[in-house]
Amino acid sequence: MESARSSLDGVTAGLCVRLLGPLTIARDGVSLLLPASRKLRALFAYLALAPHAVGRSRLCELLWDVPNDPRGELRWCLSKLRGILDEPYRRRIETSGDTIAFDLSDVSIDATEIASAAAEGIEPLAPERLRALSKMFVGDFLDGLEIDRSPHFNSWLIAQRRRFRACHTAILEHLVNNLPAESDEVSPYLEKWLELAPFDGRAHVALLTRLAQRGQIGACEEHLAAATQLFQSEDLDFGPVREAWRAIRGQQDAVLCARPAVPLVARQAPIVLADPDATTSRKASLAVMPFVEDAGGVRGGLADGLTHDIITRLAKLRDFFVIARGSVFALAEKNIAPEDAGRRLNVDYVAIGTVRNLPGRVIVTVELVEVRTARIVWTETFERKPDDIFVVLDDIGNSIVSSISAEIATVERNRAMLKAPNSLNAWEAYHRGLWHMYRFTRTENELAQQFFGMALKQDPTFARAYAGLSFTHWQNAFQRWGDREQESALAFESAGQSLLVDDHNPAAHWAMGRALWLRGEQDGSLLELERAVDLSPNFALGHYALSFVHSQSGDPKSAIGSSDHSRHLSPFDPLLFGMLGARAMSLARLGQFDEASEWALKAAARPNAHLVILAIAAHCLALAGRLDEAKTFAAAIRKTLPHYCADDFIGTFRFEPEAQALFRQGAKRIGLS
Repeated sequence: MESARSSLDGVTAGLCVRLLGPLTIARDGVSLLLPASRKLRALFAYLALAPHAVGRSRLCELLWDVPNDPRGELRWCLSKLRGILDEPYRRRIETSGDTIAFDLSDVSIDATEIASAAAEGIEPLAPERLRALSKMFVGDFLDGLEIDRSPHFNSWLIAQRRRFRACHTAILEHLVNNLPAESDEVSPYLEKWLELAPFDGRAHVALLTRLAQRGQIGACEEHLAAATQLFQSEDLDFGPVREAWRAIRGQQDAVLCARPAVPLVARQAPIVLADPDATTSRKASLAVMPFVEDAGGVRGGLADGLTHDIITRLAKLRDFFVIARGSVFALAEKNIAPEDAGRRLNVDYVAIGTVRNLPGRVIVTVELVEVRTARIVWTETFERKPDDIFVVLDDIGNSIVSSISAEIATVERNRAMLKAPNSLNAWEAYHRGLWHMYRFTRTENELAQQFFGMALKQDPTFARAYAGLSFTHWQNAFQRWGDREQESALAFESAGQSLLVDDHNPAAHWAMGRALWLRGEQDGSLLELERAVDLSPNFALGHYALSFVHSQSGDPKSAIGSSDHSRHLSPFDPLLFGMLGARAMSLARLGQFDEASEWALKAAARPNAHLVILAIAAHCLALAGRLDEAKTFAAAIRKTLPHYCADDFIGTFRFEPEAQALFRQGAKRIGLS
């Protein structure tokens, strides 16, 4: 294979691939002359980014529009690529059965490096690293490589271009926000940011801030006039940017009056859009963009119906702010890329997906993207047999809604943990409280109470914070970390406050249901918990709480069903140990001791399982005759509570008389009677 004497920027050794811009492959700094075949180049790029081996059938479907011999053409392409990639002692093209993969583990690939940086998080990167990443964007992803009559590949290509354009935008935004305001290199980054995201209000605010700091008020007014027309042409609200400009102008006037010769600040503050309707408890925000049918990117039918269902269910959770269906569908009608739509809507997260209705199976692929960093927070592919298409889509919708809710909550909790406590707003303080609450120790529970209290001090109308506070008091009562009667009363009072604030919030009814259980009011407890899941069928904790109550003195079979459903909705839930433990107690009440012991062991194996869960495992194992294992758990419990006995276990729950006698029998076998 011939080579041309031109090198990739700064690369002098090894194999180097550039996908951002025209495809370029270089070895030891020398660009290789590639065959003219566009499909060969497309095949290389697709396999270079594939996370795992790809089947030959999939590659043929991707690139060839039913030619005479698609597999023959694929073999020809692979033979040419071997001549480019393989080395005397290393074969980089791996074939196993009917699959193909590239071994590029030691190859420098610009797109892979960008994707890795986005996955780890762009926000904490130093300016030097951001500069280096920005230089990699010498053009669009695989610039000029569209292929006629290959809709599957072109759909993949468009998705990748949107993805990397969003990464580029996020990098530029962070450069603008983190470089010294007086630096001359800010301007080109800012101009490129506006070019890539002309409807991103934050970019316009950044430009106005920079111009105002330089005293170029006339240029600000000119930009405002032009930007207003631009936004109006797309029926977009320019009001927040105009509000931000008023604040910037006011600050500049104040500085000029007080200290006319004040130098520029050393570092530009992060850009914040003015929002007159915002509160201190500003929730995370999400836009679910219309899903598309098949790889061709067509909208409608099943995809639109699934999107509408997901938006409705997420809104019912009331966990975060969800953009209404009309807004996202209107942007999609204009062929606005999802990441661009997220910036136009000024949301924190965007969910996108595709629906493929194939013979014998339905495949739905979903991604959740953090807009400001272009980081893919979560992605999943759901594949089902379409025995009843509507039942299948309902099941997939359940999984998507629960996963999106859980992933956003995790990101928000982790972000809140990285901030100084005195800098938290109500939303962040609430999530910081959740982080501590889910540690399930007395000390962490006290910290959770403090952060929930901080959230409520800033926003007394925050229903979820009241529900969280109620749960901490519930834990104090349940775990005997405080006076049970007093803590039960506080759990009930906080749950009542949550209901007063928002009677349609499932978490408020969940908190009240648990509080009533503490008070021995089982019928009222079940009514509240059923109300919680009626309000939001995807509220996993509501289903778990129903399982918890039924596992002790209600219907054990119903408890098992609710436990299974809660785990299906939230398979990685922080309360997973409780879901498993409730199932174990229900099985024990049904006399299925062997199965109960297995589920109890799974519950005890969870990293945040507390002492009560260990006690469930000890009693279930004892009933199953696995006495040595049961005694091991009993000994572990008594290291913490030396006088722990069956009365403590029975007193923790509200078992019916037969269940009490059953678990006392197990306790007697292992010396806990």
